[in-house]
Amino acid sequence: MRTNAPEIHRAERTAQHAATSPAVVALARLGYAVKGILYIIIGILAVLLAVGQGGSATDQRGAIGAIAALPFGKFILIVMTIGLFGFGLWSIFQGVLDVDGHGTKAKGILARVGYAAVGVAYIILGYGALRVVSGAGNAGKSTTSSTQDWTALLLKQPFGQALVVIVGLVVLAIALYLYIRAYKAQFQSSLNLGQLRGSSRKVIVSLGRLGYAALGVVFTIIGIFLIVAALQHNANKAVGLDGALQNLIHQPFGPVLLFIVALGLIAYGLYSFAEARYRRIGR
Repeated sequence: MRTNAPEIHRAERTAQHAATSPAVVALARLGYAVKGILYIIIGILAVLLAVGQGGSATDQRGAIGAIAALPFGKFILIVMTIGLFGFGLWSIFQGVLDVDGHGTKAKGILARVGYAAVGVAYIILGYGALRVVSGAGNAGKSTTSSTQDWTALLLKQPFGQALVVIVGLVVLAIALYLYIRAYKAQFQSSLNLGQLRGSSRKVIVSLGRLGYAALGVVFTIIGIFLIVAALQHNANKAVGLDGALQNLIHQPFGPVLLFIVALGLIAYGLYSFAEARYRRIGR
């Protein structure tokens, strides 16, 4: 049976059109805003920890727990849960349907795989938020606990140490990509900033640069500790976002380092609000 190429292309266009419908666009924009809220909370809690005013080194699940503890927190989480699922769905569309037009070359495929992975992660996070809203439990394990679990699983496999080292190197490669993205401000191409005044555009670009650089630091720490976990054959050495922030404060000038990275995470959260408004949705 021969494949009808025109029909396949027509089906792809139909799927891409559905993926950029007004409803999906609204969900995606809400998702970017929700992502921003989570990172701002993570950053604020890290700032408080750095200056010795309480706070904590936490991740997205910890931020969801902090929101749930607020007055009307459950109501806020209902909206945020919708946004988390919306952002997850949009990210999967970016990866599977290539609604951003990354193409099928190696670089484009890697970008699309990354988007799909982010999408799955946010849908899982949305499910955790839904559990909190419904009173069925907490938002799930922290990123450090989850990282340690799958690291332990990999270490039990044949060539497990090599596998974990490879994962660590991939994470370090992601960190390098984030640094380059921050330095070159490559994210501008995905935003509609032409309508903005020069000063407003500069603020958004600066927020993006600071945010991606802070994420680069976090991924660098995660990648290094994965390699350490592999070399020492000890999954407990692996860390996630919360563990990376906690580790920073124990370094020389740790509170200062944590304070700077925390401000970067807040900047990334604010940049995510700009994405909610100005992100190009579709080609």
